[in-house]
Formats: sequence, structure tokens, C-alpha cells
Amino acid sequence: MNKIQLVGHLVKDPDLKFIQGSGTPVVKFTLVINRPRFDKNKPQEADFFNCTMFGKRAETIANYVFKGHLFGLSGRVQINKYAAQDGTNRWSTDVMVEDFDLLQPKGVDNNSKNQSSKVLEPVKNNDEYLKADITPIDDGDIPFKIAVSQAA
Repeated sequence: MNKIQLVGHLVKDPDLKFIQGSGTPVVKFTLVINRPRFDKNKPQEADFFNCTMFGKRAETIANYVFKGHLFGLSGRVQINKYAAQDGTNRWSTDVMVEDFDLLQPKGVDNNSKNQSSKVLEPVKNNDEYLKADITPIDDGDIPFKIAVSQAA
């Protein structure tokens, strides 16, 4: 099984591009996660994860997640091989994002510049279905009886 779940902060704003030909959205970003610090006298260490997501939800990340935001994701780890400029083979370890959660921005309240410019309008409830004519059902049409006990 190849499954990873991470919660961390974005190092910088996500980079959204589109695959030439198909137009499929691709977003790339780096997530930083602090390691547990057992000795307060030592500097904080962190791990950096390169993340990629494809499809319509990649655009959601690009439009609503920014540098410093707390971000949760689940996905899989993928090892990619590529040729460096000097001709040598190199490998990169990437997280292919399958699902995500938009969490609270780091050190930013809900009225931040990035948040307020991206706030969606609330959806108005449609109560019309509550006013629909409901036809009563004859219990004789039900092939079984439900026993209801009443507390004394």
C-alpha cells in the first residue's frame, strides 16, 4: 500500500499550469512540516514535501490556498527519474495529492486579504420541497409491521 497523509504549511503560493494539448490543470506546491523537537536548545528541523495535483481540484488549490496556509492532504508517494543538465540521472520524491482539506491559515485571521477576496456567497436554502403535497401511505400496503415499544 502506498498512502501518505500530511498536515503542514505551504512554503509559497501554489504554481498552477496547464498541460499543453489536453489543457489539464496541474498545481505544484511545497508543504513544510516541523519535526518534533526533543531538545529545546537545538534548532527546529523540518521536512519539505513537493506535492502535485491534477484536474479541476488543482485549480481550487491555486485559487484558495496561499503561502503560510495550514493544509491537509492525502495521496501517494511517487519517485520520478529525470536527466539533469549535466546528463546524469536524478530522482525526485513527490507526493501525488488525491484529496485535501483547506485548514486555517497560519497567523492569519478569517478577515485576511487573501481570505476576504476569495469568500464565496452563502447558499440560500431551497425549502420548496418542504411545501410539497405528501400523500399518506396505507399501512396495509407494507408487507411487514414495525414493532414500536412505548416506555411506561
